[in-house]
This record gives sequence, structure tokens and C-alpha cells, in this order.
Amino acid sequence: MMEMRAICKVFRTDLVETHALRPFDLQIGAGEFVAVTGPSGSGKTTFLNLSGLLEEFSGGSYRLHGEEVSNLNDSARARIRNEKLGFVFQGFNLIPDLDVCDNIEAPLHYRGMRAKERRRRVAQSLELVGLTSRVRHLPAQLSGGQQQRVAIARALAGQPRIILADEPTGNLDSVMSGQIMDLLETINASGTTIIMVTHNPELASRAHRRVSIIDGEVVELRSGPAVSAAEHERADN
Repeated sequence: MMEMRAICKVFRTDLVETHALRPFDLQIGAGEFVAVTGPSGSGKTTFLNLSGLLEEFSGGSYRLHGEEVSNLNDSARARIRNEKLGFVFQGFNLIPDLDVCDNIEAPLHYRGMRAKERRRRVAQSLELVGLTSRVRHLPAQLSGGQQQRVAIARALAGQPRIILADEPTGNLDSVMSGQIMDLLETINASGTTIIMVTHNPELASRAHRRVSIIDGEVVELRSGPAVSAAEHERADN
């Protein structure tokens, strides 16, 4: 599903060259749940942005669903993002003036989808995240956990093959974090691939596999439940 070969990312100015990600190889199969860990500034978000075609990489090959994406133009990249990828961010990124229904429906308008199908998908995704009773609430009327559920419902409404989650529990307490992880595991069990950036070793241990990024270098660790405390410390300190 996702295959990266010798991928790297370099930021250049007139005087400075910064290697955000050094050349690495990585494969992620359909239906996996992969946690990406590492200290702040290590390159985790850059990796997620490259994975989601939000940034261009400096070198290497990236095949997504069998398609080489390195030479795609902006419109082709936008089409893949809209049709095959779902995004969940730490800050929820909901539109404050739109209610829950309209926040979820908004990305579907860009596909030219009929209103009946949009409404069906909104209702389906809200039922999955348990927020059917909040359909006309504004984001400010919801708790943090509920706002993140809306963000997940928005991603699900597009029926993505991959969900990219950047610290999806970062703004939540431990109880809410656990509930969001339960929801992500349920989504993954239905066949959706999930790639999640997190600082939390306990949450990372619930993934099938862990990838650690340290100083721009990608190191793959063992499957989540088997990761030792020592490995947690090396990856997150």
C-alpha cells in the first residue's frame, strides 16, 4: 500500500541546509496500524506530511497504492488526498462557524458528490463515532474529545484507505485519549490503515508496529505490544 525507497527531505536556504529526514526505506501494508514515535523536532510531522502528500520530498521514490507520486502535479496530488487519504490533527481543525454536520460534509463537496450521498456518509460516520445527537452543535459546544470524534468522522466520511493521525490525543486527558484509541482500533479492525504520530509510549504500544524517528533517521522497532521499556526510553528521550 505504501512503499518508500531512499526517501529524504532537505530544507535549504542561502546559508543553511537542514536534513529533516535522512534517506530511509519503509513499507506499510494494507490494514496495518503503525505508530510513529520520537522526540520533538525529530522529523515525525515531516514524515507524516510527506506520507499525506502535503509536502514534497527531496529525493527517493514513494509509491502509494501502486502509483509513483514523485512526478504528480498539484491537482493529481490533491485528488489522491481527497479520495484515498484521511487526516486527523491534534488541533481538530474544525471550522468554528459550521456545525458538526457541515464540518464533516465540507470535504465531500470538493468531489462533486450528490447531496443524498453526502448526507448518507455524514450519518454513517457520526453513528460510528457515537455523535448522532450532536449533529447541529457548533465545535465550541463540544468537549475536546467530542471535537476529535468529529474530526475522525470527517476523515471517515471520505472512505479513505489510509488515515494519517498527528498526535490525535495530544490535547485530551487520559480517559478521552483511551476512548479515541479505542475508536481508532475499531476503524483499523474494519480494514483501514492507520499511521499515527504520538509521544505517548502507552498508546504507541497498542499499534501493530512502531517506527521511531530520531534526528531525521527512521528506525523500525518491534511490534507494539512487545516493545520493551528500554526501547520506549531510547525512542522518546
